[in-house]
Amino acid sequence: MFDVITEPLEFAFMQRAFLAACLAGLACAVVGIFVVLKGMAFMGDAVAHSSLAGMSVAYFVGGSVFWGALAWAVPASLAITFISRRVNLRLDASIGIIFASGFAIGIILMSQVDNYTADLFSLLFGNVLGVSWYDVILISVIAGVVLLVVSILYKELLFTSYDATMSAASGIPVRLIQYLLPVLVGVTTVVSLKAVGIVLVLALLVTPAATSMLLARRLPGMIGYSVAVAMVSVIAGLYLSFHVGLPSGPSIVLVATGFFLLALLFSPRKGMLWHKWRRPLATKYDTDT
Repeated sequence: MFDVITEPLEFAFMQRAFLAACLAGLACAVVGIFVVLKGMAFMGDAVAHSSLAGMSVAYFVGGSVFWGALAWAVPASLAITFISRRVNLRLDASIGIIFASGFAIGIILMSQVDNYTADLFSLLFGNVLGVSWYDVILISVIAGVVLLVVSILYKELLFTSYDATMSAASGIPVRLIQYLLPVLVGVTTVVSLKAVGIVLVLALLVTPAATSMLLARRLPGMIGYSVAVAMVSVIAGLYLSFHVGLPSGPSIVLVATGFFLLALLFSPRKGMLWHKWRRPLATKYDTDT
């Protein structure tokens, strides 16, 4: 029984995978709360897909794919916000433009590389089992910076997420937060690319946060549930990947989706089946009394 738990930890590549994926999941769980509250879920998806252009440029010239993705993701996040606010264009339209253009550039560049199909698969769906200790350290530093920024600006992020107008009247630098949050999304997205890849990064960013909102009413509780769901999903997904032989990224996402479905059905706050069962019991109690 214990071999099922301890066996993966005997391998160095699994130790690195657990550390990298947990750090990425932690950053996604915290930032994802504010992303969902602000209705910016697809910004993470757009940044992830458009960052393929930066990854492809770095791959094409023999540079670091991680830094290439980061160098593209941050300007792409700012560009989405800038276009939607300065041109008075809907946010989803700005997201679609950046999404499509960056992804198209990335595909064109990758197609110029010999045997690009296998490499493209790794970029799209992640390869957390192949991370190095350098990658782990890099992910830990960047995730730490993201969490530090969130903790310092927690109050400002909280107020602007619920009421930007009142926040501005209270003296909170709303415009700064409006540009800072997309940058945090871009950086967090890049941190997660190694774990789940471009295609699935949205799930790691949004699913734990969405699950937490079915379970908690206040923001601290949401963050706690989101972190818990992300950590358990990452760990269980990697164990599933190791023992069953499934791809690591999709395994993590499927576990997280399973938690969301459980919360959707059985959450005491908003669970569909919970309220369906509770209503007849409440009616019976009222009748008896």
